[in-house]
Amino acid sequence: MLLLLFWNYRNVIIRISDKDILLFNSLGRSLIPFKPLEPGLVKLYTCGPTVYSYAHIGNLRAYIFTDTLKRMFLFNGFKIKHVMNITDIGHLQSDEDTGEDKMEQGAKREGLDIWQIAERYTKAFTENINDLNIISPEIWCKATAHIKEQIELVQRIEKEGFTYRIEDGIYFDTSKLSDYGKLAGQNPEELMAGARIDMGGKKHPTDFALWKFSPKDKKTSHGMG
Repeated sequence: MLLLLFWNYRNVIIRISDKDILLFNSLGRSLIPFKPLEPGLVKLYTCGPTVYSYAHIGNLRAYIFTDTLKRMFLFNGFKIKHVMNITDIGHLQSDEDTGEDKMEQGAKREGLDIWQIAERYTKAFTENINDLNIISPEIWCKATAHIKEQIELVQRIEKEGFTYRIEDGIYFDTSKLSDYGKLAGQNPEELMAGARIDMGGKKHPTDFALWKFSPKDKKTSHGMG
């Protein structure tokens, strides 16, 4: 039996036995046999970079982890369909959904527009990936190429009654989801009790922005995200 352990990265544990590949299930807090939705095919989505500056070695560690996972599946005879997003707009400075867009920051810093910044640092990131001998994803997915789909998804969530609007955007109301935090093993009540953040117009500290309005763009009912 080969035992592979990955500590301090979301508690991911992989065990390869003679019969099964076992993955740590965050929801059930236990190792379970991996069973792909389609026999022989692993569909893998991983979060990519926000391309406003160079990635540092700590950022790149996450992609090395993904590559190790991917190579494990390939070694065991699976085909891979790997999608990675490129955030080329819409990443705010603060985790509290406030501050300036990081892409706009980068553009001001270097005297370029955001498209030039995105192109420069997407190229730099792919060079980093190649230098580290990381297998590239089959599909690179830019945020700006899927604005229409993002708006449609937000509208679906709105129709289900899980959102509210305030001056700066549309937010997900975590109180409407009874088991919110379950996947991470967190209790929203405890998180709220210990919150020390600027709430702005949010109803709860755990609520998060689905779409941020911009006065510069009034072409859609959702503004620019």
